[in-house]
This record gives sequence, C-alpha cells and structure tokens, in this order.
Amino acid sequence: MLIKPKKLNPGDRVATVSPSWGGAGELELRWRYEQGVKRLEEVFGLEVVPMPNSLKGADYLYQNPQARAEDLMTAFKDESIKGIIANIGGDDSIRLLPYIEFNVIRENPKIFMGYSDVTISHLFCLKAGISSFYGPAILTDFAENVEMDPYTVEMVYRTLFSNEVIGEIQPANKWTSERLEWVESNKNQRRTMNENTGYELLQGTGVVQGRLIGGCMEVLEFAIGTELWTESKYWENSILFFETSEDKPEPNLIKYWLRNYAAQGILQKANGIIFGKPQDEKYYEEYIEVILNVMKEFDLENLPILYNLNFGHTEPKFILPYGTMAEINCNKKTFTILENGVE
Repeated sequence: MLIKPKKLNPGDRVATVSPSWGGAGELELRWRYEQGVKRLEEVFGLEVVPMPNSLKGADYLYQNPQARAEDLMTAFKDESIKGIIANIGGDDSIRLLPYIEFNVIRENPKIFMGYSDVTISHLFCLKAGISSFYGPAILTDFAENVEMDPYTVEMVYRTLFSNEVIGEIQPANKWTSERLEWVESNKNQRRTMNENTGYELLQGTGVVQGRLIGGCMEVLEFAIGTELWTESKYWENSILFFETSEDKPEPNLIKYWLRNYAAQGILQKANGIIFGKPQDEKYYEEYIEVILNVMKEFDLENLPILYNLNFGHTEPKFILPYGTMAEINCNKKTFTILENGVE
C-alpha cells in the first residue's frame, strides 16, 4: 500500500517545480506562470512558493538536471510545504534519477502533481512508497486562458482538498486540444471547445477493480529496465492508465509498446485498462484498432478496456492518484475511484 499524503487546505503553502522543461522561467512565458500562480491563490486560496532553480530558464535547467532534482528534494524536505505542483512536462526528467534521494520522499509524504514527462517523477514517488497525482500542471490547466475550466477546478477540489471517497468520474461535456500560442495577446481568447462523446468500452464485461498505475506511454518507455521500473507487485490486480502526448505517436508505436507490456506479463496481471483521449483525437480510431489487435494476439480479449477518458494531454482533465482502488463498470461504461486520494 502506498502512503497517502495529507489533504490541502486553503492557506497552505505549495511549491512549484520544473522537473523537466524550464519554460516557466523564460521571460516571454513568465506571464503564463504568474497567471497559473494567481489561480492557485485566488481559486484555491493557496500560497505559492517557486523552488530556487525552477524559474532559471530552459537552458540552465536543461544543462543542470541536478538543480531540478535539488528543487524536488528541497520541496519534499520543507515541512511548511504541503503540496508540490509541476510547472510543465518536457522530455528529459529521466536525467534526474542519479540525484534523487528516495528516503527524503518516503519520509516526507506530501501531494505531488503533474503529467506528461512528470510521469518519471511519479515513478520516483512510487519507488519511495508514496501516492502521487497524475493531473494538471501550472502552465497548462491552471494558466488556462480567461479562466480555469470548471471541470478541472472541481476535480482538484474533489481529489486534493477532500478526504472523502472521490467517487464516479463523469466524462467532461466538452474538450479541447487547440493550440493557441502562449503570447500575452492571446490570454483573453478562449480555446475552441468540442462536444465530448464520453467513454467508449472497447472490450470486457462485468465490473472490475484494481489499483491505479500508469502514465504517459512515451515517457514510461524511458523507465523500462531502470531501477524506476515498477516492482511486479504493483502491476498485480491493477487498473492501468495510459495516455499519449502532444507528439501524437503513430499507431504502430502504441502497438509495439503494448506488445512489450504483454511480453513482460504486465497486461496479464492487470484487471483493466483506461486510455486517455488522444490529443486532438488524432488517430482516435487507429489507436482502437491496434489496442484490440494486441489484446487478440495475447488472448486478452476479456480484459476490460475503457477509452477516451479526460486525463493527460487533453483539457479539461481529472486526476488519477497512484495506488488508489478504482473500478471499471463495463455494463454502465463508468469509471470510479473507490477511495479518498488524501488523508
């Protein structure tokens, strides 16, 4: 069982970190960071503390992975900090691995949240034995043009500010992946929203339960074979969650990655899988085809799979707490988190 961190309360101090790309510190993007911070302060009543290296810019942070790791360790060690939120993802946080002190994370459990390349930092937490939260980042969801999406706001409150059972996660009514340049002149322009068709059951029957584990598929590839790759026990009776990035990987890559999970025995250990909405819904049907093909190749046609969920590289999004018990109901096409995410 993973240790659950304590819930957030208005007035709490939260740290912002850049474990991957350092864009939050770039002069032309600083307004975006400040907009995200303002939402944390005004919508959630939190006090925001940027970690010492987190705003030193993309070049500095690229060249100094140890500085990024140091920020993470500083945030975990600081007893006045109750939560840690990533500014944004990127593509190289695997380089932090040599500088991570797992005992520091283990001895100071607190909320840690982000998505995409931040998957690696979630694996740091997992290895340390604490639950973390696959969810919104500062520069994307919190800094959304005009205002935060109410769906995301509700999910932050339900998951991080309440120790009640999180419960059924309804599909968002609308979604967007529209790319508007992050320039200040766009800050009052809303992105175009699309009607959401809801969850799609790809295969399976009945109701299954399992503990949540997963992340961004491209990023999980960085970790395979390293000390971060999860012990076998975490895959047992799990509900896997997978999603893909703004790179919109070719369907063949999804096929190869899933075959690898099957070859490792991971898919066979799982009780079910949920897939996030592909960005822009590109390859929406093609992904379904390769997912079902791989299941057929490995005699896994009864494994419940729910598709097109609002997490990862899509807005708005809900939050997935690692290690919490969740449920896929194939008959009703519902996804439910059966526990509280925080104490």
